[in-house]
Amino acid sequence: MVVYEESFDGHEGNEEKIMPFYQEIKKVIEREGGYVNDPDDPGGETKYGISKKAYPKVDIKNLTMDDAVEIYKDEYWLPAKVERLPDKLQGQYFDMVVNQGITKSVKILQRACNGKNKDKIKVDGKIGPNTIKAATKLEDDRLRAYRMMEYARLAITRPKLEKYYYGWFRRAMHA
Repeated sequence: MVVYEESFDGHEGNEEKIMPFYQEIKKVIEREGGYVNDPDDPGGETKYGISKKAYPKVDIKNLTMDDAVEIYKDEYWLPAKVERLPDKLQGQYFDMVVNQGITKSVKILQRACNGKNKDKIKVDGKIGPNTIKAATKLEDDRLRAYRMMEYARLAITRPKLEKYYYGWFRRAMHA
C-alpha cells in the first residue's frame, strides 16, 4: 500500500500520487459508457456515469470526458480516500463509489471488514483510520461478495431496479 502525504490534494505537484486514479478512471468510463436517458434510472439523464440527479447544473448531454474525469477525481476519488486503501481494493472500491456513492460504498466496505475481522468497526459510512486499517486484512473477493449482497437487496426491495441486476453483477465481477 502506498502512503500519501496528508496534504495530498490530487492536483499539480502530486502527479505521481494520482497515477492509480488515471489507471482506474479509464476502466470506470468504459463501464459507464456514453449518454443515456433511461426513465427507470434513478439518476436520470447520465453521461460517463455523471447523472443529472447528482449534478443538476451540469449540461449532461454536452459533458466532456475531461470534465467528467475532473468530477470523478475531485468529488469521488479524493473524498473517498481511495488511495489510502490497499492496492488490491482500490479499483473495486472506486467503482463502488462511482456506482453506489461514497457513504453506501464505505458502509459496504465496513460490513465486509466486520465479516472478516475479529475487531469490529463502526458501520457509519465514514472512511477514517479505523476503516482504512481494517481494510488491510480484507480480501477483494469478500468486498465483491458484500457489494453483490447490496445489489441483491436493491433488486429485491425496489423491483423496478431488478432489470439492472445482471449488469451490476457483471460490473462487480470485473471491477
